[in-house]
Amino acid sequence: MPPGEYGMLGEWEKEGDHDIMMDFLLPTGIFLKFPVSRNDTIGAIKKMVWRNASSEPLYGALSDADAYVFTCINSTAEREELEDETRRLCDVRLFMSVLRLVAREGDRVEKLTNTQISLLIGKGLHEFDTQKNHEVNEFRAKMRSFCEEKAQDRQRLPWYQWMEYSFSCDLEPCVSLPEPGGNKTKGTKKIFVNVKFEASDESFMLQQEPQDLPVILMRSALKKKATVFRSVRQEKPEDYTLQVNGRWEFIYGKYPLCQFKYIFSCLRGGQTPHLTMVHHSTVVKYQEEQGCLGSQVSKSRSLSKPPPLPVKKNTSSLWSIEEPFHIHLLQGYRVNADEGMKLVVQAGLFHGSELLCKVVTSCEVNVCSEPLWDKKLVFDISVSDLPRMSRLCFALYAVIEKAKKPRSTKKKNKKADCPLAWVNTMVFDYKDQLKTGEFLLSTWPSVPDDKGDLLNPMGTVEKNPNVDSAAGLLIRFPNIRPHPLYYPHFDKVHLLLHTLDNKNYTEFFEDEKELLWKLRGVVRERYPESLSKLLLITKWNKHEDVAQMVAFLQKWPDLPALHALELLDYSFPDPMVRSFTIRCLRKLRDEELLQYLLQLVQVLKYESYLDCDLATFLLERALSNKRIGHFLFWHLRSEMHVSSVSLRFGLILEAYCRGNIYHIKNLWKQNEALNKMKALNDFVKSGWQKTSRQQMTDDMKLCIKQEAYMEALSYLLSPLNPSIMLSEICADRCKFMDSKMKPLWLMYKNKWVQGDAVGIIFKNGDDLRQDMLTLQMIQLMEILWKKEGLDLRMIPYGCLSTGNKTGLIEVVKNSDTIANIQRNNSNSAATAAFNKDALLNWLKSKNPEDKLDQAIEEFTLSCAGYCVATYVLGIGDRHNDNIMIKETGQLFHIDFGHFLGNFKSKFGINRERVPFILTYDFVHVIQQGRTNNSEKFERFRECCEQAYKILCRNGTLFVNLFAMMKAAGLPELSSFKDIQYLKDSLALGKSEEEALKNFKVKFNEALRESWKTKVNWMMHSLAKDSRL
Repeated sequence: MPPGEYGMLGEWEKEGDHDIMMDFLLPTGIFLKFPVSRNDTIGAIKKMVWRNASSEPLYGALSDADAYVFTCINSTAEREELEDETRRLCDVRLFMSVLRLVAREGDRVEKLTNTQISLLIGKGLHEFDTQKNHEVNEFRAKMRSFCEEKAQDRQRLPWYQWMEYSFSCDLEPCVSLPEPGGNKTKGTKKIFVNVKFEASDESFMLQQEPQDLPVILMRSALKKKATVFRSVRQEKPEDYTLQVNGRWEFIYGKYPLCQFKYIFSCLRGGQTPHLTMVHHSTVVKYQEEQGCLGSQVSKSRSLSKPPPLPVKKNTSSLWSIEEPFHIHLLQGYRVNADEGMKLVVQAGLFHGSELLCKVVTSCEVNVCSEPLWDKKLVFDISVSDLPRMSRLCFALYAVIEKAKKPRSTKKKNKKADCPLAWVNTMVFDYKDQLKTGEFLLSTWPSVPDDKGDLLNPMGTVEKNPNVDSAAGLLIRFPNIRPHPLYYPHFDKVHLLLHTLDNKNYTEFFEDEKELLWKLRGVVRERYPESLSKLLLITKWNKHEDVAQMVAFLQKWPDLPALHALELLDYSFPDPMVRSFTIRCLRKLRDEELLQYLLQLVQVLKYESYLDCDLATFLLERALSNKRIGHFLFWHLRSEMHVSSVSLRFGLILEAYCRGNIYHIKNLWKQNEALNKMKALNDFVKSGWQKTSRQQMTDDMKLCIKQEAYMEALSYLLSPLNPSIMLSEICADRCKFMDSKMKPLWLMYKNKWVQGDAVGIIFKNGDDLRQDMLTLQMIQLMEILWKKEGLDLRMIPYGCLSTGNKTGLIEVVKNSDTIANIQRNNSNSAATAAFNKDALLNWLKSKNPEDKLDQAIEEFTLSCAGYCVATYVLGIGDRHNDNIMIKETGQLFHIDFGHFLGNFKSKFGINRERVPFILTYDFVHVIQQGRTNNSEKFERFRECCEQAYKILCRNGTLFVNLFAMMKAAGLPELSSFKDIQYLKDSLALGKSEEEALKNFKVKFNEALRESWKTKVNWMMHSLAKDSRL
């Protein structure tokens, strides 16, 4: 070392990826020395230490690796704990090449948990602290206490109840026995089940009735075991549970065997279910292992409960203040607009979607970075009539000076107005207090084309976190009284109602809405599901009406979820209404809640305050059912890049993690795998044009085989289905696909079932939320059909958005696209689309004679289901590469980039001119290749009509679910106009006869015009061939 140089500082200035010899001191006193790469992460180095330590003395005395943290002497010669294990060694800049492992104790455990949560949710927890926001702090403390209490309650559950949380049953919507080929036989046929005991290779084939409960199967297994092994000890079936081999899925409870989805699918596919008998002591070990981590964290801190709300002293009744509401518009900051224009601010008071009074507009001021208004904006509503959820909406826009406006049409003058920004804020704070004092509102940029509505009441009430670049508006709420003003509590409502009893209703109500308001008692008694209509005609800018409506709501009967979901729209912001809605939703079963979870997460965006009944409800259910928790996590995590929701979603994610510390481990592993998938996809995108496809595929496989990739991509629970274990990745079977974003096709071994590989597709660059919504609707259709005894063999494959334009799709095995089948059975792309025998010949090649009838039946039923589903949802871009068939005959659609009637066009010409895809080669298969087989086709038509009628009867549910998704910001679903297609396709408001008559017209049109589909397919195939 040259004179004057100490330590390793010069080492970190060097370029390249070379090794550094490191010394490691373990807590057991063992000393290790081995080389590591300067670019290795601290986490990777810790894993190397554990591998090396495994062959050393006292290895058994070490706890889990997460229980320790590295300490070092850093470049400033200070001792540092390396909590963030994603940092690279070269970024740490050690002073000496020594790392010491120390046990985490006390606040170290808390620090580790905080670090893990921060990295997992994509937002540092310190960012919540730096907000210095009382609402954030109180919500965090309250939710942490709530979630940790739920975690402690969960650990006290008996093992069989804990099973319901960790491994909820995956069931068919109703009990029915699938027969191979779809033909129902008279009488029930016994089923065979292969059962083995844990820690034993011996298995038994048992014969059971399909309606038997799991306990009867377990009793048979124990009886067989006692006979074979001549066991004297009597064992009770109640001490066991049944696990599906190779999955974290269990068969238990008071459901018939044939209702479990795993067994149902095995029977349908003619396969034998394979199960393992697991003793309850094993389950108890799982429970204790998971509870251990949570207790370590809770011990490391004292429970911090939120401070009590201050006592309200010297308060006046808000409803006694008749003076008009006003605010002061002071000035703007960082405003950017063209010179020669004038700046104007528009302000409006809203309750949900309802404008409470006339919009107020400021005077015009000259364009500058910090425009000054200093004007009082008075609203035509008294303070007493402000509803609790009053929302103050602002729009900043620029206009050409009046003197310089050219003489032209009104239309051109409108174009001269330029919207710049918008921002919303609540009139009352989260503690019900009318706001006072100055507020600097950091605005959101306006959409340039959206001049129609400058104000955006549907938008967030959060300020733009990019405060350094966003335009700001400084406003001041007045001190109307020398003491705080609070919105009256519900007790005051009864007092007001008493004074109103002697008044005539006609003093308060007029217009055509008066009659409905007068008959609200009749509505409650006879038509309670019409609550939304009554709420919409309530005069929220009259506090007397609000008081009566709120009191009326207390006695309103609970609504079914179908109608309650509608009340979570932003048009119904009143806290009493939303509390009532959550009261109704509490009756949802877990499987029903999972079905609507995507929408419930989206309507969180409509909530005005962090602490709301919906957030608490979702956390409570997520901490009572791990499957719900898994999908709640990913639905929230996938939008953490969106500035307007990152605070709210981040806080809910933190609370969930606090309530399920053990789940962090599984989610962390999934997140690590997704990061590696993205890196792999970036590698493919950057190199595929520079070399041949084969060479790029080989390079990709080599990359996967690296230790860091193999370790990250193997042995994780699938984000698509947390019951499925993705074991070791099969690098040699992985590939990338041809489409623009080069999705990765990744295959995993199933070490429990030989030859049964599991596949997933990783997409990076495409927004999968629309696909996710469409597949959710198809799954809901399947459930509704099955409840009516109609099984149409749908394949709503798994699809999950995990981040900004990233996500996963389930691989449907043993399937191919219609385009490939036609191309492989034809001489050219031009003739392939017109080869009507291709599909039937392909099915014949995959299904020997005795199985062909079954395959055609599968094709017929699934084709009927997808004809109806794609028509109702208005699915576009239906070319032959977006329709697939399984070797067993099931047809299914993929890639749902266009829906609700947004069909693709070329040069202004609509390429898709049929209501749904029903080509003559489909009909050829349905009719078993015989042109005169009208009986089969008529049965197909009847299936379509029956399926359509079932959906029409449930039309309101589909409309409500799509309406809730407006908050998602999908390009083809942003307003009620987009949902009109759905209302028309489901014939809402029409009788069943009228709806069916219209569908028959569409059905005949699809069949008659199918040649146009063929031409479109041919053009698609030719275009695809020219690109390859």
